[in-house]
Amino acid sequence: MNTRLIAARVIYKILQDGSSLTATLDTALMAVESSKDRAFIQALCYGVLRQFHRLDFVLAQLVEKPIKDNEIKAIALLGLYQLGFMRVKPHAAVSETIQAIRKKNWAKPLINALLRTYLRQQDTLEQLLTTVPSATFSHPNWLIKEIQQNWSMQSTFILNENNKQAPMVLRANTLKTSRKNYLELLIQQGISATTLDYCASAILLEKPVNVDQLPKFAEGWVSVQDSAAQLAASLLSIEPNQRVLDVCAAPGGKMAHCLEIQPNLQELVAVDIDAIRMQRVIENMHRIGLQANTIIGDATRPKDWWDGKQFDRILIDAPCSATGVIRRHPDIKLLRKPEDIDLLRIMQKNILDAIWPLLTSGGILLYATCSVLKQENEQQIADFLACHADATHLPILATWGHSRLYGRQILTGEDNMDGFYYALLCKK
Repeated sequence: MNTRLIAARVIYKILQDGSSLTATLDTALMAVESSKDRAFIQALCYGVLRQFHRLDFVLAQLVEKPIKDNEIKAIALLGLYQLGFMRVKPHAAVSETIQAIRKKNWAKPLINALLRTYLRQQDTLEQLLTTVPSATFSHPNWLIKEIQQNWSMQSTFILNENNKQAPMVLRANTLKTSRKNYLELLIQQGISATTLDYCASAILLEKPVNVDQLPKFAEGWVSVQDSAAQLAASLLSIEPNQRVLDVCAAPGGKMAHCLEIQPNLQELVAVDIDAIRMQRVIENMHRIGLQANTIIGDATRPKDWWDGKQFDRILIDAPCSATGVIRRHPDIKLLRKPEDIDLLRIMQKNILDAIWPLLTSGGILLYATCSVLKQENEQQIADFLACHADATHLPILATWGHSRLYGRQILTGEDNMDGFYYALLCKK
């Protein structure tokens, strides 16, 4: 099995078809039995996509004409990534990368030549790419400008954090164990981990592990969820016998956490438009041992699925640019386009406007995104408040993130967290 060939095919699918890294990689790894090979393929795919714009710039310097064949381009990028970022012996990286070329023999001398040229000119090329922002930060130019305009003082930090591997964080299910007890279980298994003061349920692993290695994972004692996402459930301040709505609920981590914190609800209704993703929510809830009323429905058209009874608490986990989770999904840098931001803003507004009537008087709505762009976050809430006289903003008092005029923003990498935004609204 040529692991580099499998990785090249994954990258090709993303370059050629705009496929999702997560879905494409999951499918590719199904045929790989060795855990070592699976880890190597995953490291190659994530690494190439994190450094894509940097590698693409270097590649352009090494060829007279752009490589139009995306399959061969993917192989070239894999070779450059191994030589520049991995502890792979140069001769092995070159020879194994060339072996990934199967039917297109014309490309073998091309890949061989450009990889060997890179080895000779590596220092010069590294100096050259510092003059080009997209290569320096390995982001598309439009996204660099967006982040710089939004967070001028912190932009370099955000861009650098986007290119790092995200930590693995667990959420202890307090219905079945305490965080302290589960931490002791991890230590007994030889898994190093620490707690996070700002999040009562979060456990930060020193190194990522396969979920099969986590004690009692199959029994629902613990789930994988970033600590920033774990903040949502406590912000809702859910009380017994309340009716709770989770809009755009998939993949269901926040919904499950709400039930773990407060199992004595009148009802929790989870709505998502994607039937496949909702099935994963149901399977995960079954693993944890929890139940909710799951509905396949469009958040902008509640009349199609709402029973007319208002909710005491509503969570809108709004569709967004996902610019706060690029380190977990580096393909966002290739797949997201500048025109997407305005389309997402319109969708977010439509969801807020449609869901607001479902909240009871005195009820609380939590608006959340995994974005670091103000136009999707604090500006979206400012526009909403200007148009809804019965809405008032509730300040979030916390030690994490940045307090904004409306809501609170976490920037990618701060306190080991993903980039997230939260805003609390109360109906007068």
